[in-house]
Amino acid sequence: MPADPLRRAADPPRRTATRPATGGPATGPVEVRRSSRRRRTVSAYREGDRTVVLIPARMSEAEERRWVTVMLDKLAAQESRRKLGDSELAERAERLSEQFLGGRARPATVRWVTNQNTRWGSCTPAEGSIRLSHRLQGMPEYVVDYVLLHELAHLLVPGHGQRFWQLLESYPRTERARGYLEGVVAAERLPQLPAARTE
Repeated sequence: MPADPLRRAADPPRRTATRPATGGPATGPVEVRRSSRRRRTVSAYREGDRTVVLIPARMSEAEERRWVTVMLDKLAAQESRRKLGDSELAERAERLSEQFLGGRARPATVRWVTNQNTRWGSCTPAEGSIRLSHRLQGMPEYVVDYVLLHELAHLLVPGHGQRFWQLLESYPRTERARGYLEGVVAAERLPQLPAARTE
């Protein structure tokens, strides 16, 4: 029976394994997802107790092993920095609330999380909890401040109506921060250009 040509275009199956991070304790399960659409980039994130590593379909098993180790180490370093940064994030939230919201927004918790890959921040007003995506780390301070202030405003107004946006009018960099984040989202959707060749 001839091979189905459509099967060749499909992504290879996902593989799950448990691997130790270099120089550190063993992690939970690691799921490697290969994609024929992914050309050169490798990324990873935590999904519960599982780590998901996204790689190009054409990678060899040796390259896969190397990249899984690199990405596990990178995530561990990010999480280490994030643990140190949560208290600073809470202090920043308090300062922003005082400066732009008259101190009325008082979150119970403010922390970095790694399970928000489709949103920059989230807020649960009933619990007073604010969570910011780890993807914001390394972005300009005014962008982090905008997202934090956005979530603080949700402690006062749950939806995105006129009253909500009026709360953010006093922050002078709202439009600039929103433009920056829109640019990041747009750039993530663009195909990567091949590297220039030098002969």
